Amino acid sequence: MSLTSAQVRELDRLASERFGIALDWLMEAAGWQAARACDGRTAVVCGVGNNAGDGLAAARHLHRWGRLASVSCIERARLHGDAQRELEALLKLGVEVGDQPSFAGADLVLDAVFGTGLNRAPEGRFAEWIEAINASGLRVVAIDLPSGLDSDTGVAYSPCVRADLTVTFTLPKAGLLAADGPRVSGSISVADIGIPQEALAAIGVKAPS
Repeated sequence: MSLTSAQVRELDRLASERFGIALDWLMEAAGWQAARACDGRTAVVCGVGNNAGDGLAAARHLHRWGRLASVSCIERARLHGDAQRELEALLKLGVEVGDQPSFAGADLVLDAVFGTGLNRAPEGRFAEWIEAINASGLRVVAIDLPSGLDSDTGVAYSPCVRADLTVTFTLPKAGLLAADGPRVSGSISVADIGIPQEALAAIGVKAPS
């Protein structure tokens, strides 16, 4: 079983409106699961959407565990809502959030540039940062799916992160299993972030056993 981007949005809506699970709680759970998969000093590279919020939440846990090498965000001013609150929580700890990726002292990179909303080739700084991740020579862990991969079709736009491990939530995203997905996603780990089985049933998806 897998999820489309539309199903992911509907699950988030149901979790909040029908089951009383705040979206910031889901972001926190996603960040914790992503951080658990990072087994060394980690450079966290974030974009501007909810995937960036997951990355910032992961960075806070990695900082707490003494495993954060650096954290960067493409454009902090474009963060909003729960992602903005994750940034503020990280800054309160005295963690510097850079405006350029830094891989000094890192053993691996946590890719949090794009999530399920991408439907065209990355451009500008987004493309540059993806290329920097690929050129780092470090092991790459992607949050939910590699940045640059279409979550529905599995098309790897140019450029696209080449991950060694993808930590995806609730169920694999359809693009991880189709077209270019298996080539760029590395190993796939499915993590539970607390989406109720009833929410999956409500969108016609059988819950994982």
